[in-house]
Parts: sequence; C-alpha cells; structure tokens
Amino acid sequence: MASVQFYNLTRDCMSFEDVVTHIVAFMKKDPTGEYKLMVGTDSQVHTHNTRFITGVVIQRIGKGAWACVRKVNVPRQMRALHERISHETSLTEEVAGLFTEEIKEQLIAIVLPHIYKGASFSIEGHIDIGEGKRNKTRVFVNEMVGRIESLGMEPVIKPEAIVASSYANKYTK
Repeated sequence: MASVQFYNLTRDCMSFEDVVTHIVAFMKKDPTGEYKLMVGTDSQVHTHNTRFITGVVIQRIGKGAWACVRKVNVPRQMRALHERISHETSLTEEVAGLFTEEIKEQLIAIVLPHIYKGASFSIEGHIDIGEGKRNKTRVFVNEMVGRIESLGMEPVIKPEAIVASSYANKYTK
C-alpha cells in the first residue's frame, strides 16, 4: 500500500513503513514503558469536500508520545451523519489493518521481556462518537464499537477517544 502517506509537524510524506520505524524506535528508547497504540479518525465538512484525518499515536503512559496523521479528501460534502461516522470508522479500520500480525508481534516483543517490571502494550481504536443523551452519534455506538472489536482492538469512544476527537480533529480544519 505504497500510496498511503502520513505526516506530522516535523516530517511530510512518510510511508507506513516509516511510521512503523518511528514507533519501534520510540518504544525501544524505554522498553519498560506502558504503551498504547491508538488509531482514530475525525472529519470536517468543507465547502467543496469532506476532509478525513486519521491519527496514529504511540503513547508511553506518563512519558510522552509520537504521532502522525493521514489525510483523505472526499470531493463532496458528506452531510449524513451515519455515512460520515461510518467512513471515519472505515478509515480507522484501514490504517489499523496495516498493522499486520508480524508488526504487532514486533512491537509486543519490545516490551515482552519487561512485563514483570510493568511494561505493557495495547492497541485502541478511537471512535469520534459518544453515548451521552444529547450526542447525536449515540445511536451508532454499538455498530461502530463492534467493527473496531472485530479487528481485535479495544474500542474507545468520547470523551476518552482523544486521538479522534482531539488530535485528528485539529488537522480537519
């Protein structure tokens, strides 16, 4: 999937292989850390298109993070909420799917010798939806959570879904 490009504040045009290299290097700096690999997507409807931003974040709990994003533009306004939420989830699934079993095993192998010292590794799929009574997306929670769970990822919704609702959100404007 050579056409998938990522970027962050310090680097443009990263391939997925570059992203994995950065994540591995970040984790190897402190193999005893508690790590969360989080993937989430947010969108914004603009005049002539709808912009989708998928964030990939590796967090060392309490000790920083490394992150990047992928941008996808759909050349029309996607006003239907279900369509947009579903597309956000599809893009999260697509990027999460790039983390093959081999890559996951490579990341787990970094912390595995240190689990008795508190090291850990988990993968979360952040969904920009919430269950609150006033939240219009609450009717989609079960559907989208099920899709993320089917990938073997821990689903996270608002307000904890920070990769989708905060990190990716700032790049959608």
